[in-house]
Amino acid sequence: MSAGRVALVTGASRGIGRGIAIALAGKGCKVAVNYQKSASAAEDVCGIIRSNGGTAAAFGADVSSAEGAASLVESVTREIGAIEILVNNAGITRDNLLMRMKGSEWDDVLRTNLSSVYYCTQAVIRGMIKAKFGRIIAVSSVSGLVGNAGQANYSAAKAGILGMIKSVAREVASRGITANVIAPGYIETDMTGILPEDAKRAALSQIPAGRYGSPDDVASAAVFLASDEAAYITGQVLAVDGGMTMM
Repeated sequence: MSAGRVALVTGASRGIGRGIAIALAGKGCKVAVNYQKSASAAEDVCGIIRSNGGTAAAFGADVSSAEGAASLVESVTREIGAIEILVNNAGITRDNLLMRMKGSEWDDVLRTNLSSVYYCTQAVIRGMIKAKFGRIIAVSSVSGLVGNAGQANYSAAKAGILGMIKSVAREVASRGITANVIAPGYIETDMTGILPEDAKRAALSQIPAGRYGSPDDVASAAVFLASDEAAYITGQVLAVDGGMTMM
């Protein structure tokens, strides 16, 4: 990967986003660490990057709105440089059975997990086309591939990412821009840490690799897809799931 590339990672203050931000910085990227609520956690990520000799800055923004995403991209471009790598990672869960799911639970998840990908990607695409280079990566989920009980909203949002990114890939492939999706399986993060023990055991029983994944496993995939070596890979979905959803 060419050193000095500017990367924006949304939802990067914890979990998978945190791992991706640190990994990209380790490859020489200047990283914009986006957060919505936890400024201190985002600054901790930046501190780790800087202590390792990298460049990073934290940017607070709600990317679930068009205004928030546009403002974020403008701020990053002004303070660090034109965004060359975009990792759409921001996401939330509001799990419930469909028969009990509130409209707000549906709307919040679709807006944060899917609309944010649209808003952020749209905000960077003109600059990437002008530069004739870009790497767009969206973090989906195996729930978007096979569904999951109690997650109709989350699964719908994550499945929507696949269709959107494939469409974007077709639109901009001739401009030196790739667009790909990573679909993590069961990754040990704060989000999965709150699950009941029986749910964790059930998940583990479905993983041929025999272990849970880590943010570093996903980060390694993101670093590859952002690299020059992945220039001929676009419109693809890479499941990082220990074989859970192998076809």
